Amino acid sequence: MAIFKEFKAFIMRGNVLDLAVAVVIGAAFTAIVSSLVDHVITPLLLTPALHAARLDDIDKLAWGTVKYGNFLSAVIKFVIVAFILFLIVKGFQSLEKKKEAAPPPAPPEPTMTEKLLMEIRDELKKRP
Repeated sequence: MAIFKEFKAFIMRGNVLDLAVAVVIGAAFTAIVSSLVDHVITPLLLTPALHAARLDDIDKLAWGTVKYGNFLSAVIKFVIVAFILFLIVKGFQSLEKKKEAAPPPAPPEPTMTEKLLMEIRDELKKRP
């Protein structure tokens, strides 16, 4: 059980959580850039060269089609991943706030022996 507490403390540190979010967002954004290049920019660049291709060369003509749907799909996936990460980070932050907002425990009540010693002390102070 101690290892789980250590792991939780490790994960709850700000830098680890920030790094994890950065890696996931970076990977999702890489997918957007790759989709933009592969499905939008490259086909637009190849289209003039493919106009000269014969109509029976279907494989080459398929390369020239701009696939906006694939690009929009990558953007939607990115937004979903970013929103889920936002919710996770917000949840971790609310847990941290709850821990910080908890009032410190009240000092323990003195034992019977301590009470008697305090009474003796007070009586001794009253003597001249």
